[in-house]
Amino acid sequence: MKIYDKTGKEITEEEFGKLSTNLPYKIVSRTKLPDGKIVSTVWLGLNHSIDENKPLIFETMVFPNEDDFHELYCERYSTEQEAIEGHLKIVQKFLKGEK
Repeated sequence: MKIYDKTGKEITEEEFGKLSTNLPYKIVSRTKLPDGKIVSTVWLGLNHSIDENKPLIFETMVFPNEDDFHELYCERYSTEQEAIEGHLKIVQKFLKGEK
C-alpha cells in the first residue's frame, strides 16, 4: 500500500510514522455540533482507494459525541482542499438535520 503526505507526495513508512503522531499535521478540521455530534476530518496518509491514480488520503467522519466513536457518516478525499470543503458541507448537512 502506498503512503502519501498531505500534498499527495509519496513518502516512506518512517516519514509516515513521524507525521501520523503529529496531531496538528494530522487533524485537518474538527467541529462540535450543537447536538454534541463531532465532525472530524483528518489526514490518513494510507491510500484507501482502489484507484492508484486518485488516492484517498483524507477522511471526514461524524461521531455521536466526544465519548462514542461509532461512526454515523464517512467520506474520503484525495486532496486537503477537497477535505476542507467536504468537512464544511458535512457540517452544514448535519446542522440542517440531513444524513
